[in-house]
Amino acid sequence: MSEAEKQAVSFACQRCMQPIVLDEQLDKINDHAMAELSLPIYGDNGNVLDPQGASSFDHFVPPYRLTDSINGTGFMLVSDGRDSKKMSAAFKLKAELFDCLSSNSEIDHPLCEECADSMLEIMDRELKIAEDEWHVYKTYLDELEQQREAPNVDALDKELEELKRSEQQLLSELGQLKEEEQQLKDAIAQEEQEREQLHEQEESYWREYTKHRRELMLTEDDKRSLESQIAYSRQQLDKLRDTNIFNITFHIWHAGHFGTINNFRLGRLPTVSVDWSEINAAWGQTVLLLSALARKIGLTFERYRVVPFGNHSYVEVLGENRELPLYGSGGFKFFWDTKFDAAMVAFLDCLTQFQKEVEKRDTEFLLPYKMEKGKIIDPSTGNSYSIKIQFNSEEQWTKALKFMLTNLKWGLAWVSSQFVSP
Repeated sequence: MSEAEKQAVSFACQRCMQPIVLDEQLDKINDHAMAELSLPIYGDNGNVLDPQGASSFDHFVPPYRLTDSINGTGFMLVSDGRDSKKMSAAFKLKAELFDCLSSNSEIDHPLCEECADSMLEIMDRELKIAEDEWHVYKTYLDELEQQREAPNVDALDKELEELKRSEQQLLSELGQLKEEEQQLKDAIAQEEQEREQLHEQEESYWREYTKHRRELMLTEDDKRSLESQIAYSRQQLDKLRDTNIFNITFHIWHAGHFGTINNFRLGRLPTVSVDWSEINAAWGQTVLLLSALARKIGLTFERYRVVPFGNHSYVEVLGENRELPLYGSGGFKFFWDTKFDAAMVAFLDCLTQFQKEVEKRDTEFLLPYKMEKGKIIDPSTGNSYSIKIQFNSEEQWTKALKFMLTNLKWGLAWVSSQFVSP
């Protein structure tokens, strides 16, 4: 590019901050045009200082002036040294021109062509709005000027008096309402206090209710528990009433050819060798049963006294101070001992005495097997079986013991029927 085509760029658009090239006519402006441009744009400048608002200028920030940048604070003029004084004077003149334009309007100058067109469109819209407002005010002013009728002062005074009276009345009513409001506030405060008291009483009552409710639930639980215990006790009592202690304590039954009492076999067979400890235990249970039955009906045996002593029970001969053992040990010497046979005969005699006592009380009572002098007679066959073990077979002796237990069971049944609780 040649020196003639070069153009100096010294300013930027104050709106878009793009560099701009000024028209050459600005270099030829004279003092008269400068003075006209310095005149205010608006006829009535609104910049009137309010004495009361003078303190607001303590924080006033003056507008930026382009001439301030000539001293080197804002811009720096760069040149190659030729015609520097001439360019500096032209730059200062343009800066003063733009400062004058900026101070006389609300727009900072200079502006580029696009920003200037945009500002003109904005100002045209503002002008149109101002013209519309002027027409509205003008129309209203014309209407006011047409209303030349003078106001009725008397009517206005009368209306003013009525308004004052109404105001006084309203003020009086307002005072009354304020008093009522204060009374209502006092009543509300009193009600609030009573409400707090009632709330505290309610809390206290609920605590008492909860306490008593808990005690009631515990009492009901105890009651149900006691009722359950009573019902269970009654069931057990009814069960015990229906239960015969003799039948529970002494269970007489049979196991083949053997008579049993509480599962102890009484007797021996050649083919079944029952241990003597089991036979002795069976005799002990038998003696205990007869002794209990006699004591239950109040019977005292003559000549003998049965003494239950487990597997060593015996029969005592009254008046002789002699004991007959109802237990044995087996062996050759035992089978030649007559005391065991004498004890069994004495026991059968005591059972016969029990039979006679029961028959006195109940004439219909009858044992299934007849007993006499150490023997038991089977009425169905007429055969008699000795209770003794000497000079007797084991089969005969075992059958006699089985019949004896059968008679004893009948006696047990009769006593149980006589002493059942209602």
